[in-house]
Parts: sequence; C-alpha cells; structure tokens
Amino acid sequence: MFARFIAALTVVLALSAPAWAADRKDLQVVRDVQKQVLTYPQFSIFDAVHMQVDNGSVLLTGKVTMPYKKNDLEKRVAKIDGVHQVINKIDVLPVSQFDDELRFRIARAIYGNSNFWNYGSMANPPIHVIVENGHVTLDGVVNSNTDRMLARSIASSFGAFSVTNDLKTDAEAQAELEHL
Repeated sequence: MFARFIAALTVVLALSAPAWAADRKDLQVVRDVQKQVLTYPQFSIFDAVHMQVDNGSVLLTGKVTMPYKKNDLEKRVAKIDGVHQVINKIDVLPVSQFDDELRFRIARAIYGNSNFWNYGSMANPPIHVIVENGHVTLDGVVNSNTDRMLARSIASSFGAFSVTNDLKTDAEAQAELEHL
C-alpha cells in the first residue's frame, strides 16, 4: 500500500514539474522586467507600467508621458532571457500644459509632505502621479493604508476632475507577487 502511494505521488510530481518550472521561470521574468523598467533612465514618477507574464509572453500596460518611452521599454523587455513575445499596450499620455502643471503640483505636495519624505528619498520613488486630461490616478506602493489615504487626500486638493487611488500597500503588492 505504501509503495503504491509513493509511486502515485512520484507520477503526480513528475507530471506537474513542468508547471512548477514555468511558474518559477515566469517569476524570474517578472523580476527581470521590473528591473528593466525601474532602471530605465527616462522612467519617472509621472509614468506607470504594469505587466503580466505567461510562459514567456509579456503584456505591458500602463501610461507614459512620451512616445519614445513606450518603444524603449518594449525593446528593453524583449531582450530579457526567457521572453518570447512582448505585447505592448502602454498608452502615451496626451500633451497638455494643464496636465503637466497638475502632475507637478500634486507630486510636489505629496513628496513635500513630511509623511512621504522617506519615499521621496528613494532612488525610484514608489508613488506615481498619472494625469490624463485633468483626471489623476495615483499608482504604486506605500507602506500602509494610512499613507494611501493621505496621498489621495493631498491629490484631491488641486482641482483635478477626478482622483483614482490605485496605490497598494506593501502587503498587497507582496501577495500579488506570490500569487504568480
């Protein structure tokens, strides 16, 4: 009886091993894509890029302020070992002086607030301010729900048509990564 159980377990593990390897490989691709985006010199707090990885196929989404950023990011991701296909659905934000002023004022207010000084001193500040036609989206990762609510409160005080708070806490971001 015990020998049958071991044999059955061995067969199950052998059949599922490729799935484990694919998941582990996808997780490494996710980390490599994150690194390529964050080390891209033109990536700023006014851009947001998200990805989905499935067996070496990478779907890029988000919004960037300049068209060349969209193209450069696609090229950087395509060079990653294990990436077989890049589907680039990153949108380019429209040129608007009103949007530029709004994004600068909101970013200055958030990172100028003493609660966010530690975020602002990071090499890649984690709160991204995306402004499209007067509509603001806060994107990124913060330490706590209190920081998330405070950032939204600050962003709401500048006359934007709407403010969407897509900030996640560290715990939520970690749970998403583990879900991969």
